[in-house]
Amino acid sequence: MKVQNPETQIPKTPQMNDRDFINDMLSTEKYMTDSYCTFLNEASHQHLYDEILHIFTETQNCQRELYNLMFKKGWYALEQADQQKLQQSYQQFQGYASQFPYNNMIQ
Repeated sequence: MKVQNPETQIPKTPQMNDRDFINDMLSTEKYMTDSYCTFLNEASHQHLYDEILHIFTETQNCQRELYNLMFKKGWYALEQADQQKLQQSYQQFQGYASQFPYNNMIQ
């Protein structure tokens, strides 16, 4: 079952429309946040880390706003998760948690 708002209609022309532009921006923001994450995982200089973390947060917030806009306009659909599959995955990963060295910290 899809979770989606009613789709805002846009002209179907060869030129890029609002949906195309926003989708392109969303893809770019996702790529940028992935790249910033890699940098943050490997940064050794604290001041540079802090600066990139600030930029990452702004970029992530922008990505979220674009996602919300696309979802609101019905241009981004999600699949509703099957409750049984969710429960099975939850139980599977609960079993993995007992293998962590600090499992008493995980609740």
